Amino acid sequence: MENQEEQNQLNIELNEEIAEGQYANLAIITHSNAEFVVDFVNVMPGLPKAKVKSRIILTPQHAKRFMKAMLDNIKKYESVHGPIQDQEQVSVPLNFGGPTAQA
Repeated sequence: MENQEEQNQLNIELNEEIAEGQYANLAIITHSNAEFVVDFVNVMPGLPKAKVKSRIILTPQHAKRFMKAMLDNIKKYESVHGPIQDQEQVSVPLNFGGPTAQA
């Protein structure tokens, strides 16, 4: 039994650069019949341009597993910290009250 547990163990490597993470305050999700693409974006107030900080590509099955895992973790978070308050509807481009961009 112990030998089987060792065979089923997955060692995951996390290098320092990835461990630092990337801040994102917007996620843009697109999909095809074969994959879901999630672009994590950092939008800064007053700037007309934003950069994609990370792109994750998932199969539909993994996207659904990810959604279920997120819902489970949100429920656990809210059970400890209380409900997460939804903000007003966000539209793209975001308006942070900075100057309006002109081309």
